[in-house]
Amino acid sequence: MPELPRAIIHLDLDAFYAAVEALENPELAGKPVIVGARPEHRGVVASASYEARALGVHSAMPSSRALALCPDAIVVPPRHNLYRDYSRKVMAILREASPLVEQMSIDEAFLDVTRQVAAWEEAVEVARGLQRRVREEVGLSASLGVATNKLLAKVASDQDKPGGLTVVHPGEEEAFLAPLPVRVLWGVGPVTAQKLARMGVTTVGDLAHLAEGRLQANFGQQGQAMARQARGIDSRPVVTEHEVKSVSQERTFSRDLANLEALEEQLRRMSEGVARRLTKSELAAGTVAIKLRYADFTTLTRQMSLAVPTDDEEVIYQAARNLLHGVWQQGRPVRLLGVAGRHLGPPVGQLPLL
Repeated sequence: MPELPRAIIHLDLDAFYAAVEALENPELAGKPVIVGARPEHRGVVASASYEARALGVHSAMPSSRALALCPDAIVVPPRHNLYRDYSRKVMAILREASPLVEQMSIDEAFLDVTRQVAAWEEAVEVARGLQRRVREEVGLSASLGVATNKLLAKVASDQDKPGGLTVVHPGEEEAFLAPLPVRVLWGVGPVTAQKLARMGVTTVGDLAHLAEGRLQANFGQQGQAMARQARGIDSRPVVTEHEVKSVSQERTFSRDLANLEALEEQLRRMSEGVARRLTKSELAAGTVAIKLRYADFTTLTRQMSLAVPTDDEEVIYQAARNLLHGVWQQGRPVRLLGVAGRHLGPPVGQLPLL
């Protein structure tokens, strides 16, 4: 018997935090909901319902901007322990379908069901069954992609939201990707996309027709990887365990900063980003670190251990702020600033800040 192509499913829970809040409070259903801190706390959007998204609200947007776009939105503070409970219910359903489940974050996962099906098309029925069970047993909407590899399954799950199921059959990989923007490929961020656009490349199809040698000359090893992805090639396995060593964010400023208030504002934004990533990965940091680079490129790092591991943005910010006060030379221009959570482990109960 010829070996079946791999059958990979990607499941992504739709507007997860906002959807959980609507389940817990049915009065929120069908309304513009923003999960996040209020503007007076300089918060950002952690999640938004599709009613709010239709008006331009998206995650990581400052809450003040979100409410300017959607003044009737209902702002709900995040309840991360509650979201973890719902996530565990969904992941338990996925693990009944296959032992090969790779949880990428609190609201998305890959499954390899190749060995659970006798024919590739059966994987589509498995995906439909998972979508139905998540909806009926947990109450959540999920979008799924089915394909022969992780890249295609992930891109497919993004094509029909919310509640869609997109299938890329074996042999259709390159044709499926061709009309899509290059940003759908892993590793192609805004800077790379702009550089590709200057080369006349805006779609994955454009990229696939570009000589691999030219890509390698302009992007090195990344160019080789992009060329393979553009042809729909991705051999990465579904991995059931990940060891994440740290979660970090850093920024190089367009203009050097020499004002403490401005530096603290940047620290707060990065601390919020680190906290979101920790929460999505169901991790907590036992250590907070900062990285500081002066205008003359002198670079310093400092870190401190926490009494209790955390994924709370305020705890992370206060630790980072203390580190900044201890290392920054007042008035000296800063070129780059970064925040990291290290020594990661599962979240534990923690006391609120007083």
